Order: sequence, then C-alpha cells, then structure tokens
Amino acid sequence: MIHSPGLLFTILAFALVIGPLVFLHELGHYLAGRLFGVKAEVFSIGFGKEVFGVTDKRGTRWKFSALPLGGYVRFAGDMNAASQPDAEWLMLPPEQRAQTFPSKPVWQRAIIVAAGPVMNFLVAIVILSGFALVVGDPGASSVAGQITAGSAAAVAGIEEGDHITAFDGQPVATFADMVSYVAPRPNTRTRVTFEHEGVPRTVQVTIGTRQLADRSGKAIAVGLLGINRPRISIIDAPGVGVRRTSQIVGMMAQGIGQIIVGQRSVRELGGPLTIARVSGEQMALGADAFVWLIALVSINLGFINLLPVPMLDGGHLFFYAIEAVRRKPVEPQVQEWAFRGGLAALLALMLLVTFNDLGSFGLWNNLAGLIG
Repeated sequence: MIHSPGLLFTILAFALVIGPLVFLHELGHYLAGRLFGVKAEVFSIGFGKEVFGVTDKRGTRWKFSALPLGGYVRFAGDMNAASQPDAEWLMLPPEQRAQTFPSKPVWQRAIIVAAGPVMNFLVAIVILSGFALVVGDPGASSVAGQITAGSAAAVAGIEEGDHITAFDGQPVATFADMVSYVAPRPNTRTRVTFEHEGVPRTVQVTIGTRQLADRSGKAIAVGLLGINRPRISIIDAPGVGVRRTSQIVGMMAQGIGQIIVGQRSVRELGGPLTIARVSGEQMALGADAFVWLIALVSINLGFINLLPVPMLDGGHLFFYAIEAVRRKPVEPQVQEWAFRGGLAALLALMLLVTFNDLGSFGLWNNLAGLIG
C-alpha cells in the first residue's frame, strides 16, 4: 500500500519531474535552432507573466513564467510561442532575416521542431540504459545470472547460465515472466523446468520469502528464488534503453488507439494532478522509483508532442510534410484556423483530464455524498 505524501512534498516532486523535462525538451529546440543559425529571442519555462529572467549576450531572454505547466522557445520571426510566422520578418535586413525561423528550408525547420520530442526520448533512453547497467534487463531471456548463495535456486542445483523454461508447466520466456510467477508465491512448492548445458532438467523448489515493508511499516512477503538477472555490458545497455523506450511508446500508441475505438475508457487519461500525485508517491518510495517515473513521463511528453495536433510539435511537422509535398507552405488562413482548432482541442483535453484527476482524488464521490 502506498500512502499519499504531504502536499508540499508532492509539489516538490512534481516540480522535480516536470521542470527539468520541460527544460530539456525546449533545450532540444534551442540547440537545433542554434545549429542552423536561428536566433532564439525567448526561452521560457512556463507561460504567462514573467516571474524572473536574464538576457544573455546573444539577446536570448531566459525566463521563468507564472504558469509552470510547459514552456517554449520563441525564435526570431515567430509571431508567438506556437511558431506562427510574423510577416515583419520579411522586412528585416538580409543578415537579420537569415537568422529567423521562417527563412530556413523546410527540412531544417522540421529538425528544429522534432528536436524537442527527440530530446525527451534521449533522456528516457539514457535513464533506462542506466537501469539496465545496474539491475539488468527485465526483458532479457530467462537465463539465470548469478545465483545467490544459500537461496532456493542454489539448494535446487540451478546454476548461472541455466535456461529456465517453465514453472509448474507454465512456460516463461523472459526474466520478467519469472519474477511475475515467483513474486506472489512466497514459501510455495513449485516444479522448475530448465536446461543445463542443453540438457532438460526438472526439480522441485520451495520458493523463498523476502520481507518488504510499505511506508506504513506493514510487512509484505514476496517470493524469491535467488536468481539474479544476467549482467548487461556498457555496450549493450543503450540497445536495451532504446528497446524499452520503443516498447513503452508502442504501449502508449496502443492505449490511445483503444480509447479512440472505445475499447478503453477516457477516464483512464490523467493530467497534471495525477502526475503530481504519482510523482510524490514515487519519490517517497525511493530514488530508483522516482527516476523510473521521470523516464516514463519523458517518453509521455515526447510521444504526446509528436501527435499531429496543431499547437503541438507534431502539428507543425504535419504542415511541414504538406509543404514539402506541395513545395509551398500551407496558406496562413488555413494554419490560423487549424491552430485555433488545435487550441480548442487541447483546452478540451485539459478539462477532461482535470475532471478525471479530480475524480481520482474522490472529489465527485464526496460531492455526491454531500448532495445525497
């Protein structure tokens, strides 16, 4: 059982998750813009009125704004944070016009826009690669790593390098499958089938028990065999990070598809309040759980921003793809209406997820109880 931490702790955890990820996302845009010689006029963490900031020698205003749910980089030639072009850029002297975002070829603009989500995915890959180095790859095949001395597996004669194939006739393919079977069965007699140097063997094993405790101090018994994950080399770790990230993106895409076709409820969508609550809970559980959450949220930010919705990075990329095919930009009035529609859609989504968030906190049930 996970107990909700205090409000201040939750706010701090939320800030430590969202703040750095938003900064890194916008830093991706900024660095790509710098690469192609585009001047950044504003780098903002948050929206609305500036709280404090500083202007660097290149003329970029780095600032924190009042509403910290997001951020933006405004490049020279942009009319606003949505990167809509300002017609006045055409009137600038040639050397200044060359530093504006609209003056760049479509492929450079696309790279600049895509760099934000790409940065989010890179952050997740680095974190998940680090986890693979420290604790191994849960998606690896069910080959035994180091065997803990005196453990149930050691007593049963299982050795490092043995390939576990089944528990009580139930096949297992990955290390995660093994954990899923063993963890809920402490002190349970089970039949383990494995291959030792290519020779099939079957042994009876009594699953060991490890005592854990939740934040309230209540003891929880968890099954343990004493088989550790095979070690991942520093060369293989990035591959694990990429694979895990792609798997999570695939699950997100599948989840949205299921919501669209009605197989899952829109009530499963969560917003900032849910992220804040989960951030506090994971931070309270320890650094490893909290860092894992940062990786998941980073993937989520990258994925959502790539959706082809105007106002998001994916919406800009959609227009750039049309421009590349037509060899001319989409008409300004079409973009204007698309951005208005995208803004309306995003506001509606924010209302929906906030409604869901408040429901997850029990607000609607409490109100119903008061009315009833």
